[in-house]
Amino acid sequence: MSTATVTPEVVVGAPASTTPVTLTPAAINKVREIMATQSPVPAGLRIGVVGGGCSGFQYSMSFENQSGMMDKVYKFEDLKVFVDATSAMYLSNCTVDYVETLEAAGFKFENAAVKSTCGCGSSFSV
Repeated sequence: MSTATVTPEVVVGAPASTTPVTLTPAAINKVREIMATQSPVPAGLRIGVVGGGCSGFQYSMSFENQSGMMDKVYKFEDLKVFVDATSAMYLSNCTVDYVETLEAAGFKFENAAVKSTCGCGSSFSV
């Protein structure tokens, strides 16, 4: 998994050194591919953390037409990523990758702050 080739540029919000989340080139390409099938094409991708699941928190991803009032907007190449202030606390040093295997394909979150996950891997606690 290589993240060195993608350096986010902060459009609005905190300095680049405090970017809470990093997307790999594979994740960026897959998000762009999915966005291109939407009508109208969304302005960007929202990445967040919501309450729920067996362990307390779950990651969320959705397309948005604009940023919210409390969002920080990060730019990965030409992809805008919206992160709300609360989610940013839980996403610190988190990497999002897109993985394809024979068994499954999907986005994978690697978060150093996570203390435990549930058995199915869909929720976590910090």
